[in-house]
Amino acid sequence: MSNLPFGFSNSDDDKDPDKDRSGGDPTGPGGMPFGFNPEGFDPAQLGQMLTQFGQMLSGMGSAMGPGGSTGPVNYDVAKKLALQQLGTVPPVPSGTAAAVADAAHLAELWLDGSTTLPAGATRTVAWTAAEWLDNTLDTWKRLCDPVAEQVSGMWVSGLPEEARQMAGPMLGMLGQMGGLAFGSQLGQALGQLSSEVLTSTDVGLPLGPTGVAALLPTAIEKFSEGLEQPDREILVFLAAREAAHQRLFVHVPWLRQRLLATVEEYARGIKMDFSAMEEAAQGIDPSALTDPAKLEELLQQGTFEPQTTPEQKQALERLETLLALIEGWVETVVAAALGERLPGVAALSETLRRRRATGGPAEQTFATLVGLELRPRKVREASQLWRQLTEAAGIDGRDGVWAHPDLLPDSTDLDNPAAFVDRVVGGGTSTFDDPIAQLEATEAREREQREGPGGTESPEK
Repeated sequence: MSNLPFGFSNSDDDKDPDKDRSGGDPTGPGGMPFGFNPEGFDPAQLGQMLTQFGQMLSGMGSAMGPGGSTGPVNYDVAKKLALQQLGTVPPVPSGTAAAVADAAHLAELWLDGSTTLPAGATRTVAWTAAEWLDNTLDTWKRLCDPVAEQVSGMWVSGLPEEARQMAGPMLGMLGQMGGLAFGSQLGQALGQLSSEVLTSTDVGLPLGPTGVAALLPTAIEKFSEGLEQPDREILVFLAAREAAHQRLFVHVPWLRQRLLATVEEYARGIKMDFSAMEEAAQGIDPSALTDPAKLEELLQQGTFEPQTTPEQKQALERLETLLALIEGWVETVVAAALGERLPGVAALSETLRRRRATGGPAEQTFATLVGLELRPRKVREASQLWRQLTEAAGIDGRDGVWAHPDLLPDSTDLDNPAAFVDRVVGGGTSTFDDPIAQLEATEAREREQREGPGGTESPEK
């Protein structure tokens, strides 16, 4: 997969030409669309092009089947393509579903002693790849819409006013084309991902419904091939990871929104080099609008790639750090819960790290979505930080860091975990036993100081 966000790709997928037509509304010489020369311009030519373009859109929609999806991403198209890629998916056998439930029950019992966060899952289910798609699509909408909306708006805002007026009817159709293009790319990505993910949180995000832990037995069976550990041990290990993720996402209420907001922050910073587009558009025959081969030839030149801004780099760093902290915490908690009970836990954890390092589903998904690749180095450092903090401050002190986003380590702390641990336990671990009380006490002191002189520090609540 590409490491460009949705709507940008240099692949030769059948749908990419359609996608890039949605981005192909840059202006050519004289501020006119697609290389139009204002001298001697025939309005009838534009009308003919719009008719042809509308027919082309109609043909695409018919090919994908009926669907009333509107907005920056056509999710009807995405779901159809993903399901087509999966083919026939048999249901999970009842015996397998029972084994998943038993593994989850055992994992929850063992996790109780390794974290202060109580169980977050109200039920554990065994999903097929198609069920994963059905149950996670709503979250993918929240993740993809901000990026797609920004890209679509950027294409239109890049046109001069006179060009927007001239191409007004075309802009609406370009929006439809963009929705189809994004839906096509998302569908291909989700079709691939749904056959690879092991659990509902395998990519580090709470994709499924709140409080529902899910394992995908078919993918787990493929994952287990060639491993030396018994299948039941692998199942309990993955069930423990899923349960640990659920505890974190359910009992740290700000975490889900923080992850999604960081993606939106990245989307707001997307920029594009329109000068390169205009140069590429010069000399293009307007008939190229109806010739996918010509458009593909243009788009393969790479003129539609976004520019990475400093703001985006900062947003991606924050997102990468937060995902690494989640993964590192889960790895630490699961190792503490299962390490002495299942001798293969360390080997399984290393297998997952290598899976990520070689381009597993998490990396592919985020690379396609926001241009982000999770670096195993950061995950290893996050795990090391949580282990050191557990040793120095105990389980209560470690898990208390999740009480507020301002208490979490940042990227510099991952490079120097000892300094972060020193800040947490400096002066005694009691200062971190109740982080919310500590914040409330600080706010109370500041409020008293603002109200007048002679304010005294309020006792901690």
